[in-house]
Amino acid sequence: MKVTRVYTDKSGETHFEDVDIQLEDFHDDIIKMSKPVKATDMAFSTFSGALAESWHTAPRKQAIIILDGKVDLEVSDGTKRRFCSGHVIVLEDTTGKGHTTHSVDGKSREEVWVGLE
Repeated sequence: MKVTRVYTDKSGETHFEDVDIQLEDFHDDIIKMSKPVKATDMAFSTFSGALAESWHTAPRKQAIIILDGKVDLEVSDGTKRRFCSGHVIVLEDTTGKGHTTHSVDGKSREEVWVGLE
């Protein structure tokens, strides 16, 4: 399983990294599961289709799970990516230049935010 990580390097630039989450047998080859990740809380959110955030850092280390809709993110190294329903983004860019966030096609989206330790 893949997730996308947004992180800050030593010079303050932000980047995307695709991370493979290792899954192990959990129940008789029927379920595969990763090792648990410690979380602090969870919140549900809805974003307007008019959202266009300029450069900002993540308020904390968190996983964003997109339930419905699309979002465009840009990191400070100039890379842009579009994420849609089913994507998981781990935001770790709590310092540095951060990222931008833009709704796509004027449509709203629904997300789950999970605070990570």
